[in-house]
Amino acid sequence: MWRANSKAWVTRQCFIEWIHELFAPSVKKYLQENNLPLKCLLVMDNAPAHPPGLAGELMEELDFITVKFLPPNTTPLIQPMDQQVISNFKKLYTKALFQRCFDTELTLRDFWKHRFNILHCLTLVDKAWQQVTYRTMNSVWRKLWPECVAGRDFEGFDNEDSAVIEDIVSLGKNMVLEVNNEDVEELLEDHKDKLSTEELEQLQKQLQKATVEEMSYEEGREDVPTSLIREICAK
Repeated sequence: MWRANSKAWVTRQCFIEWIHELFAPSVKKYLQENNLPLKCLLVMDNAPAHPPGLAGELMEELDFITVKFLPPNTTPLIQPMDQQVISNFKKLYTKALFQRCFDTELTLRDFWKHRFNILHCLTLVDKAWQQVTYRTMNSVWRKLWPECVAGRDFEGFDNEDSAVIEDIVSLGKNMVLEVNNEDVEELLEDHKDKLSTEELEQLQKQLQKATVEEMSYEEGREDVPTSLIREICAK
């Protein structure tokens, strides 16, 4: 499921679509295939795109989903995905991106211009997400639900993250880039501020007035065969 807008943020409409068309069917299928009770707990933060009355907007056949919101202003403290999952994923994606550029033996400028498109991006997203470990996903619950975390003596992700950052810096230097650990950290911290409710409402108005514009490719940019798009979407 692919949606896009000029701000690159999830809107309320996109979120509701995701719940009905992707999340709910996938969860239901997983529970049925594994002979588990048809029950699901959806824990969410208070992002503007998350409707406070979401439970009332779910279709009747989705009543197996229970929606619970975290207390206001606690997202950085206890929201599971904020406990290093997103940060870890971004580092792994950046490493995969640098590795792909290095393998092409092109300059970074030529790589962006001729050898990178949305399909390549999705491939790297998939690769990076596959490298997020079970240990990471289990440990993110240590503040919200510590009883379910294996290895109560978990001390953090610092060593793992440092190793990935070192790999990124090494790849960057091999591409003759002037880059250090601080540069990588700064890159990964960019664009982390969330949009306000007013900005999201304005974005929604823009989306209602115009359809998604077709991507314009610069001269010389590689075309992506339809067969390859189907192949990666089927994975």
